[in-house]
Amino acid sequence: MRHRLLIEMLGLVIALGLGRPAAAEEPRRPHIIFVMADDMGWGQTGYRGHPLLKTPQLDRMAANGLRFERFYAGGPVCSPTRASVLTGRSPDRCGVLTHGYALRQQERTIAQALKKAGYITGHFGKWHLNGYKGPGVPILADDPYSPSAFGFDEWTSVTNFFDQNPLMSRKGEIVELQGDSSEVAVAEALRFLDRHRKSNQPLFAVIWFGTPHSPFRALDRDKSAFAELDEASANHYGELVAMDRAVGTLRRRLAASGLAENTLLVFCSDNGGLPKIEPETTGGLRGNKGTVYEGGLRVPGIIEWPAVIKSPRVTAYPACTMDLFPTVVDLLGLPTDSLIQPIDGISLKPVIEGMDGDRPTPIPFRFGKQAALVDGRYKILTRDLSKGEFELYDLVIDRGEGRDLSAKQVELFETMKRQLLEFHASVDASFAGKDYPEGRLNPPDPPSISWFEAEPYEPYLEQWQDRWEYQGYLKNSRKASRK
Repeated sequence: MRHRLLIEMLGLVIALGLGRPAAAEEPRRPHIIFVMADDMGWGQTGYRGHPLLKTPQLDRMAANGLRFERFYAGGPVCSPTRASVLTGRSPDRCGVLTHGYALRQQERTIAQALKKAGYITGHFGKWHLNGYKGPGVPILADDPYSPSAFGFDEWTSVTNFFDQNPLMSRKGEIVELQGDSSEVAVAEALRFLDRHRKSNQPLFAVIWFGTPHSPFRALDRDKSAFAELDEASANHYGELVAMDRAVGTLRRRLAASGLAENTLLVFCSDNGGLPKIEPETTGGLRGNKGTVYEGGLRVPGIIEWPAVIKSPRVTAYPACTMDLFPTVVDLLGLPTDSLIQPIDGISLKPVIEGMDGDRPTPIPFRFGKQAALVDGRYKILTRDLSKGEFELYDLVIDRGEGRDLSAKQVELFETMKRQLLEFHASVDASFAGKDYPEGRLNPPDPPSISWFEAEPYEPYLEQWQDRWEYQGYLKNSRKASRK
């Protein structure tokens, strides 16, 4: 009798599934948020000891995560770097030669890869990858180069930089929002996170500020600490005060909602600092936005991820925006064909997990006639590829790039020069479309034009003219020329 009872109990256990060994619980995929400033220089943080600017929120983020001393934008102006974030590739490979160039529809983006992996994706703020120049205006619903075309489920976005009380587009619906532009972008991103955080799907949000890009428009309270500066500089730094506050709002809401622990949060800038702003913006680096010297490329870079980065630290490991997509592919185990080859970034997973060795591959740059290659402590650059004149610097002992070593370290110079020229030739092939399955561009690159000279925006010129004519942006438009 007892034997039969034991058999019956065992059958019940098996029926309930309790007799099977427990399956290993799959690790939760992190939420991912990329935040990027617009024209913020390497020296413009409190943690770098800026003489006037306080950035308590960025300082806390850096103190709680991984702070990069050598983090690089993908290019020395805005649109190219944005392309590098989305693709993991040098911007010229993607057709984004400078600001106001469209990202090619044949490229594969991180948003597309994450969407396939089950993420809900959103973009908030400056886009500047649809081929339009001029101040930021709402992206039209039928724009073939909108965030929707590149994998974003939801977006509240503008074509370019934006300031206080911006006109924006919620996936084609034009809305007028109130407040500082950075706080508006974060508020829209938080609406996205609140809508979806209980969906049991991981979230990917891109927040691209329009700060501190000109024209500088800061709230009175934010620029009050800079009253001794000229008007442009005071407003410039006031915008950064508001941006830092917006970062704090984001971090606090992530913590309050329980998302912070397993959120991979990245902050950087899209290019180096601006000239003619006082105090200077690059932390003593040579050059500014638009150059391939350190001042044009090196930017603040922070990764915060409490579930993984449990020992905050500062690293001198060279990293760049082209590394972000390969890092996510590695972290999540996404298919290798998520990325179009060749890529120019690498996975930062080992660095996030505590490694501080040498970077295995150089970081390459090309912008117009300029080009550069950062390989460990050394950097080679040229201000004009057609002239064949190159400079070599040791960035560890000479981060200001004041002592050209090309005549002293000839063997290293020739090796790095050859590498840079090989990269240049490779990019030429990519630009011609050789990387795509078709082996050519399809469709061809659209022209880069000002939105107020583009036919789709003609119906909006009159109603938006008062908003922009004070800055002179509409004076050469077709609408203005008719008057």
